[in-house]
Amino acid sequence: MIEGIVLAVGAGLMLGLYALPEKFTKDFKFENTWGLFFMLTMFLVPIVASLTLIKDFSNVFAAVPTDILFKMAAASVLWGVGVMMWGKAINHIGLSLGFSIFIGTVILVGSILPFVVEGLPPKNVFLTVLAGIFVVLLGVLFNGQAGITRELDELESGQSKKEKGAMVKGITIAVVGGLLATGFSYANAVGRPSIHEACQAAGNAEWVTAVGVMFPIFISGGIVMALYFAWQLSAKNAWAEFKTPSFGKNFTLILIMAIFHYAASALFAFAAFKLGEIGNTVGYAIFNTSCVATAIVSGIVTKEWINASSKAKNYLYLSLACMIIGIIIIAVGNGIS
Repeated sequence: MIEGIVLAVGAGLMLGLYALPEKFTKDFKFENTWGLFFMLTMFLVPIVASLTLIKDFSNVFAAVPTDILFKMAAASVLWGVGVMMWGKAINHIGLSLGFSIFIGTVILVGSILPFVVEGLPPKNVFLTVLAGIFVVLLGVLFNGQAGITRELDELESGQSKKEKGAMVKGITIAVVGGLLATGFSYANAVGRPSIHEACQAAGNAEWVTAVGVMFPIFISGGIVMALYFAWQLSAKNAWAEFKTPSFGKNFTLILIMAIFHYAASALFAFAAFKLGEIGNTVGYAIFNTSCVATAIVSGIVTKEWINASSKAKNYLYLSLACMIIGIIIIAVGNGIS
């Protein structure tokens, strides 16, 4: 159990930090950076990793039932749509509130979905895990309140001139996007048993299953993201921005981001396996919570909150405390199982 928890926390740390290299790219618009990122992380990295690490790759996937692959692909497409909707929600309600609503929905629904696929655990285990998820969600709410408070402080002091879109519309998009993004959790839960069996039959190590599971998820979800950013690059006339002397440096930085993002997801899948019978639920909750907590700590270290009011900072610290306590409760629930 301890190994699984450590792996899930490690995956969350990687996901929380993967975007840091983006701060050092030059001469790229938002669409260039993230369009290239999604092409690398959703296609190049998983294809190279799968072909390199999965022994007897073609026969492994030939052994997986077609209906399982179809369910994984359909859920992964929904995941891709959900991630794109999150980006839209931020335009309407801001990063703090948009992120909190989105990730809160992801943690709540995505952690419960595996129970739909695998069945409910014993009552005491189920209630303990739910209690932990509830505490985590409190932390997410406090995180959102911290961000909103900071934004209001900046508006009052004249530091921010950001215009807000329709609040109801933004919240709706964030919630729906979060619901769709839980397709990642469903795809992992429904596909892992069959892919694990096929990988083992081909003589692969246990951890290789995580690489196998990520292959259909990333490729299917990547189709949506590739189409979206191709449209955005055309709409913003940003294709020409790739012709810059900084392209080589930017490509390297974005490739590092792509590898970390993919590795974080694959590490989560392996952590869920190591956590046992309710590992998909426990692992998913710990994975996403660790990601948010890492982002909070990263923001503190990089002095993003240095000018925030004490009220905003107190909400932030309360958020971090709730997330840590929530992870501990969820871990206890997994231990009981």
